[in-house]
Amino acid sequence: MLKAFNSVIYLLLTFWLLPALAQETKSAPIPVAGGITYQLIGSWDVARLNKILTSDTPAFSGVDVKYTPARNAVKLYRVTYPSVIPEHGNKPTLTSGLLAIPDTTDKSLPMVSYQHGTVYGKHQVPSFPEESPETQLMIAQFAGQGYLLTGADYFGLGISGEPEGYMVKGSHQQATYDMINASRQVLAQMKLADSRLFLAGWSQGGFVTMALLEKLEGIGMKVQGTATASAPLDVFALLNGFLSFPRKFDANWLNSIVILSSFAYENYYGIPGLAHSVLTDEYYDVAKKAYDRQPFNPADIPQDLHKLIRPEYFNAQYFANSAYGRLIASAQAYRWVIASPVHNYYGESDEAITIGVGKMAMTYAQSMGSGNMQVEAISTGKTTHRGTFATAVPLWKIWFDSKR
Repeated sequence: MLKAFNSVIYLLLTFWLLPALAQETKSAPIPVAGGITYQLIGSWDVARLNKILTSDTPAFSGVDVKYTPARNAVKLYRVTYPSVIPEHGNKPTLTSGLLAIPDTTDKSLPMVSYQHGTVYGKHQVPSFPEESPETQLMIAQFAGQGYLLTGADYFGLGISGEPEGYMVKGSHQQATYDMINASRQVLAQMKLADSRLFLAGWSQGGFVTMALLEKLEGIGMKVQGTATASAPLDVFALLNGFLSFPRKFDANWLNSIVILSSFAYENYYGIPGLAHSVLTDEYYDVAKKAYDRQPFNPADIPQDLHKLIRPEYFNAQYFANSAYGRLIASAQAYRWVIASPVHNYYGESDEAITIGVGKMAMTYAQSMGSGNMQVEAISTGKTTHRGTFATAVPLWKIWFDSKR
């Protein structure tokens, strides 16, 4: 969900204003039934994939982790597909995602649906993999090992013309569910198929992954395993921690959660002025520029939440009863009877996700009578937010491999 907001935004502005460093290898879009298209955007060989595992990911995450070396090249496709926005009465929309296909002779392969974390550039998403280090790791570790890999860009990102639906649960569920179905239609046209379905996600994507699992279990779609890292399973508990019980090592970029969610909720839940009711007058305009992906000076956004957020929100009762607080309280992805196996990985030095939030799904599930043992929370040790992700990914693969 979270990356260093003020420390990296200068680099992100560079991505917005300059051409991508690596040119895409594009083919013409190929139509599929139902308004779906797919387009070849790249082909990564084994050497490129192994460089991601041995050099690029450690540079991104700050930790040195041993990954399973890639054994096959991978073809990358951008899929565009129709979807609907549940919060807007199922308004039709067009969005995008990535489908990575191993270069093998196998016609039936296991599939991982990966849900990405928070990004600040519109194209730092799966279907623009050159701009997404987390997606690169998933391609190298899973698609490079014979898994199909799919990942939605979420509404408002990638090619979508919508405002970003940050932490808007229904829209996240719809975009990811429709991406799985669109990927399966593309595969069918290629005479390929997925044999088993796994879900995975980091940070914001961990929340989206669990929300997707809730939807899939609700409609009876089989999922063999679900794994997350640093998942904000209960955003209300998360924000109450930042507002009322801050830790000394809380990240100084947590302002991004409030900015992105307040504007997204205003747009998707139709509450004019919601963001302005949360953010102080002094910083509202620059915060809106950040949400709208317009150029701005990151130094103009305070890291001190007491300057960014109106003072009444630091009263826990006011926050809980406010329109914003009530919407945040609905942003949870664990309060149902989970029927399939789940592994939630958490870091003990994570500057964004507390141990309690990371373990929340297991705590809730095992509080039911003799305990629902389908959910297991697993520590990755004294890892940071990015370090938890980098450490968890090879553990996800070992677990998924055991279910192939």
